[in-house]
Amino acid sequence: MAAAEAPADIKNIFDQYSENGVMSVDQMRRFLVEVQREENTTPEDAQAVMDSLHELKHLNIFHKRGLNLEGFFKHLFGDTNPPLNPKLAVHHDMNAPLSHYFIYTGHNSYLTGNQLSSDCSDVPIVKALQNGVRVIELDIWPNSTKDNINVLHGRTLTTPVELIKCLRSIKEHAFAASEYPVVITLEDHLTTDLQAKTAEGGEEDEDSEEDPKSQQNAAPEYRRLIAIHAGKGKGGMKDWLRVDPDKVRRLSLSEQELEKAIITYSKDIVRFTQKNLLRVYPKGIRFDSSNYNPMIGWMHGAQMVAFNMQGYGRSLWLMHGMFKANGGCGYVKKPDLLLKAGGAVFDPKVALPVKTTLRVTVYMGEGWYYDFKHTHFDAYSPPDFYARKTKTLEDNWIPTWDEVFEFPLTVPELALLRIEVHEYDISEKDDFAGQTCLPVSELRKGIRAVPLHSRKGERYKSVKLLMRFEFI
Repeated sequence: MAAAEAPADIKNIFDQYSENGVMSVDQMRRFLVEVQREENTTPEDAQAVMDSLHELKHLNIFHKRGLNLEGFFKHLFGDTNPPLNPKLAVHHDMNAPLSHYFIYTGHNSYLTGNQLSSDCSDVPIVKALQNGVRVIELDIWPNSTKDNINVLHGRTLTTPVELIKCLRSIKEHAFAASEYPVVITLEDHLTTDLQAKTAEGGEEDEDSEEDPKSQQNAAPEYRRLIAIHAGKGKGGMKDWLRVDPDKVRRLSLSEQELEKAIITYSKDIVRFTQKNLLRVYPKGIRFDSSNYNPMIGWMHGAQMVAFNMQGYGRSLWLMHGMFKANGGCGYVKKPDLLLKAGGAVFDPKVALPVKTTLRVTVYMGEGWYYDFKHTHFDAYSPPDFYARKTKTLEDNWIPTWDEVFEFPLTVPELALLRIEVHEYDISEKDDFAGQTCLPVSELRKGIRAVPLHSRKGERYKSVKLLMRFEFI
């Protein structure tokens, strides 16, 4: 298997920032500042980049005065040069009202598969929490003997799981990926007696040993629960969206109800979501646990765009991309335009001026030889919303495109760059070869190594693209 060769553009950049085929520490610093737009880079930072390549000394990529082209290329295409800053933790204002955030939200969080006949379990709940999901939905029903509470998708063939098992798993894993609050939405089908039993917390082990220290350190503001009743109330959509200055409400709409409502009440929905909570959920006929376009909800300020996390597909990849932002904590601050009050309420129907243009260069890809079965392999990669395709390359394990695309952005804070690669096959259907979705607001400028993921969102060990991101 031949090693990947640096594209012509990379060679030209190396020539600009090297002398006699060798890049010094100072030249590396200049490259990081001028090309990678890492303006605060110090000589020590540049030296650290050089040092990170020391383990590759056996590849003969060093000269006594610095780095050669091969070493420079290996840095650019290496794991230490990702498209999102790994050091960028939570950085949004986290002291605003809950209604000012998009929240990573699950739908029927207990289902292991389809909506009609799959098992109910705490396992998908745990997995969702470990992936950063902050809103867990439980449908609660009486058990067959009407003396205890089960979680299941009612009036289907799904097999139940006990509520207490789900709650214990939530308690144990709630903060595995994020320290920020977990919201539990309950669809209640219980008798009044079982409602009372649920409110009391069910049957906890009497000899359960709670860590007294953890109790002492518990934040006082989380020692009480905040309950917000969800309901549509009387009247129609106009009445449901009426804002009460003295109350906070949570409204739940199906994807179909939202799509119908935005035809007439687009600005009213945005106004409602400035103070109140809007949850959008998949339409009932999505028996296969598929999802819908989340952008419609987000553009109208919906905080809880609820998704089936157990499936996969382009819509779910967009969801993954959105919540890679803000340190992956599960809360993303809404852009200011969705929070403007009074007569300045944002109208999603009105065309906005272009704020910036994202220029994306797709140089090349590698890693399929190691992560996929050894069949013929080619690719294209269209980022979403503005669909673009690279030229198709025949029979190549290390495809090189060297193509540039531009995307005018009116609301860059909400923009997502979705990349998808396929194996091109003349005689058969193209095979999937990797995908990723990235929040444009957090893209690192410059030349970056972009890891690709499976359909399920699991990162491949070796597959990645070499790309350049510029804002012009």
